[in-house]
Amino acid sequence: MNQSILIQAILYLASGVLFVPIAKRLGLGSVLGYLLAGIVIGPAVLGLVGDEGQDIMHFAEFGVIIMLFLVGLELEPERLWKLRGPVLGLGGLQVLLTALLAGGLTLTTGLLWQPSLALGMILAMSSTAIVLQTLNEKGLMNTAAGQNTFAVLLFQDIAVIPILAIMPLLATYPVATADDHHASISLLDNLPGWFRPFAVVGAVVGLVLVGRYVMGPVFRIIARTGLREVFIATALLMVASISVLMEMVGLSPALGAFVAGVVLANSEYKHELESDIDPFKGLLLGLFFISVGAAINFELIARNPLLVIGLVVAIMTVKALVLAGLGKAFGLKTDQNLWFSLGLCQVGEFAFVLFSFARQNGILPQDIVDLMTAVVAISMGLTPLVFLANEKWLVPRLGTKEMVDKDPDTIEEKNAVIVAGFGRYGNIVGRFLRANNVGTTVLDFDSDRVDTLRKLGMKVYYGDASRYDLLESAGAAEAKLLVIALDSPEKSLDLVETARKHFPHLQLLVRAVDRDDTYEFMDRGVSHIYRETLDSSLRMGVDAMTLLGFRAYSSQRAARLFLKHDERALAELAAVRHDRKQYFNSARQRIRELEELLSSDEKDRWLKDVEDGWDPESLRNEVRQLFK
Repeated sequence: MNQSILIQAILYLASGVLFVPIAKRLGLGSVLGYLLAGIVIGPAVLGLVGDEGQDIMHFAEFGVIIMLFLVGLELEPERLWKLRGPVLGLGGLQVLLTALLAGGLTLTTGLLWQPSLALGMILAMSSTAIVLQTLNEKGLMNTAAGQNTFAVLLFQDIAVIPILAIMPLLATYPVATADDHHASISLLDNLPGWFRPFAVVGAVVGLVLVGRYVMGPVFRIIARTGLREVFIATALLMVASISVLMEMVGLSPALGAFVAGVVLANSEYKHELESDIDPFKGLLLGLFFISVGAAINFELIARNPLLVIGLVVAIMTVKALVLAGLGKAFGLKTDQNLWFSLGLCQVGEFAFVLFSFARQNGILPQDIVDLMTAVVAISMGLTPLVFLANEKWLVPRLGTKEMVDKDPDTIEEKNAVIVAGFGRYGNIVGRFLRANNVGTTVLDFDSDRVDTLRKLGMKVYYGDASRYDLLESAGAAEAKLLVIALDSPEKSLDLVETARKHFPHLQLLVRAVDRDDTYEFMDRGVSHIYRETLDSSLRMGVDAMTLLGFRAYSSQRAARLFLKHDERALAELAAVRHDRKQYFNSARQRIRELEELLSSDEKDRWLKDVEDGWDPESLRNEVRQLFK
């Protein structure tokens, strides 16, 4: 193996391992950490990577393709059909208005209308990779802003098709000679012009048919081998083949991967595909972001700093204004509109592909392509900072103002309980407490949900409960309990730390999604942790045993024993969870102990010859244990 390839791999991996944890620790997000890593090892700072970074970027773009495939897996066709309004309406208007406005402004610089229009269309694109990754990290994908952002990004991916079709008609400069190793094979070159649209449609239809009727049996055959690595190889082969096919018919590879994901969204292998492919997505996306950071031409920026900075600010401002206007027209609340408009105001990774295409086909001259490539890279690099500024300064001020202005008297009630998060979990807790005349102050970060609940007559206030000033205004200093029922585990951890630091008297009751979250809360000293599916799962198990003929008391007693043993095992496993070998050994031992405990308990109960009704003595013993 070529030693330089190994060295390059070490450089990229080491830079990511070093900078991403630092960025996460500082609250900057992983994307900015990868970008900083690329800048540091790139020509601008250490110069450890050079022109080969462009080749690595082409390879790393496969991470974007995998990400769109996984996004498609999450969207069943019925759900995608429900998004048709935002996709076509919001997404279509965003691309059209941004392209016309940006192209019109470019026209004032003296460029001909053809390259101006091409630039406008390219600048209308946003970064699918950065935006979706950041929204997922912040737990915002299921909010109104997240859903509309996804709709716009999806339309932009679709819009690449007509943009590539229109661009050759805008050629005004000499056609550049493409490098051999970057030249792509096209199935359409030898076809008559009138037949090409039918070939493209045929490729998409063929993709849908293969995904629906062929891939299921193929995965079934592969799964029977019991070899996970072969299943992973098959999944990657499928995504790569789809990407190549789409590229050969002139379509976006990412769009093809997305369509394939949607087709397989109802497949029984959906979750296996997600778990197997996701690590490759994360690694390749990280590689892509590092490549973007390394590709920023700081020498060009140093020669024309005012021009480059001015272009970045102008482009991001124009896009943000267009998006904000559309968001308001489509009914987004202020805070959701901020996430939506500022999140999409950068120029996306497809711009690099489109700039290369425009240069090779004589649509844009080389000097403009070089300048705009630097501008696009900087806009992408600034995106995590824009998200951070929006989260820390804009949304809190504009969002909490609504809460204080609309009903300040409620904040001054100083209720005994504060409920943070009023979704499917916190909603039940809050309604139960209020039904029993327990005063509660409810905070939620989703303004649309807050608005809906207010229309139903519930007193719910918008705001990020992890902020100290908001907790204080909600009466945390006088409250007794803080119920943390947020959808995002990261936000829940932030809230735990804020409450522990500023309001140590509060007793915390925290919702945990799974064991990993539970371990994190245990590390922070939280004693009242509630795994969201545990009680309902045990209740279903009790009902299943009862329906099978077991006595109701026996089933409920078994469930209590299971819960008590599971919580004891959880505390023991938390101490060894970082040692995977010891963790799995201990987990297997606890499972055996539980099975033996329930088995012996069953035998003891039958030996006592308790035939009917409840066993008063055992009930008294259990009550004593519960209240020790």
